[in-house]
Amino acid sequence: MKQTNNQFWVTKTLNGRCCLHSVRDGKTGKIKFIAVSCRFLNISTCRCMVYADRKQRDPDCIALSPDKVRQIKKLPYTCAYRSLADGRQLEWWHPLVSGDPNTVHEAGISVQDKVVSGLHVHPDDLEYFNQ
Repeated sequence: MKQTNNQFWVTKTLNGRCCLHSVRDGKTGKIKFIAVSCRFLNISTCRCMVYADRKQRDPDCIALSPDKVRQIKKLPYTCAYRSLADGRQLEWWHPLVSGDPNTVHEAGISVQDKVVSGLHVHPDDLEYFNQ
């Protein structure tokens, strides 16, 4: 595993977004991710296919900032943005630490092979993926 020495993310802000649909449990109020990704997420590579133009292509895409990360409850514990906002260091498997975009898959943290693309799911059918 290649280690990078330039840890720019420790002092710089990161911009990004969460790429899974989620639902709020009516009884508990907790947010639960469902197995449907944004239609622009390549579910094989787990990378956004329109990253540079994501806000123009999908106005609902949430551009993250330090303030927003603290307010958005749906970000998973493993999310790098949430980790940094919570004062935690990035895990060994994060590509910014390992220098390898595949370590997130090798560690089983990514959604690779675990979700269906939103391209193939009608919005009215999202509830069926809440298992």
